[in-house]
Amino acid sequence: MEKLIQITSGRGPLECQWVVAKILKVFLEEVKQEKIDYKIIHRENGDENLTLKSVTLLLKDKELTIFLKSWLGSICWVGKSTFRKLHKRSNWYVGVFEIEDAEEIHFDEKDIQFQTTRSQGSGGQNVNKVNTAVRATHIPTGESVFVQDSRSQLENKKLSVTRLKEKVVAQHILQMHRRMQDTWSNHMQVERGNPVRTYSGTDFKKNHQDRSFKKQRQSLKNELKNYRNELN
Repeated sequence: MEKLIQITSGRGPLECQWVVAKILKVFLEEVKQEKIDYKIIHRENGDENLTLKSVTLLLKDKELTIFLKSWLGSICWVGKSTFRKLHKRSNWYVGVFEIEDAEEIHFDEKDIQFQTTRSQGSGGQNVNKVNTAVRATHIPTGESVFVQDSRSQLENKKLSVTRLKEKVVAQHILQMHRRMQDTWSNHMQVERGNPVRTYSGTDFKKNHQDRSFKKQRQSLKNELKNYRNELN
């Protein structure tokens, strides 16, 4: 099973970009704990160091549904702005989404045009007497890569296919991210009141979730007590 997951600040301010970077770190820690294969496909740096506007990951595992259940949706960080000390706002939201139409990414090696040439050294001089370097062009998109890592033309051709696919997929994801930004505001107006996770403080601690159901049991007891009093 493969899934494309995007962590994004949407149109949120710099504080949300900081939260995205923090969320990515926590997300990857849990991915590694669960031994899920992952690869960062695309990232868009934020407006300051150590911030991210968005990051898209490809996850591979036999069963991802359970793991993602606790991640997909809005995530809230509760804390004072690390950039604007006097800012009154204390709740900052980012989103974790599955890119549903990932199957629309089409990449067929039949659509690649290959050209071979001699590897180039510093100053433009040819370092090989034979054509070992490869330029691969994806005809439908016009994206291209130039590979001269190996002295083997076959190895360079294999590398060019891999790198070209990554480039085409990254461009596709970037276009999807732009479309998602257009709908971000409306989506977050609905999701803000019900975050799937909440973190707080500059150390980014996950808020404790009471799983003992003590409060729920006490509430039911009080309701039962009131009901008996009404009957009497």
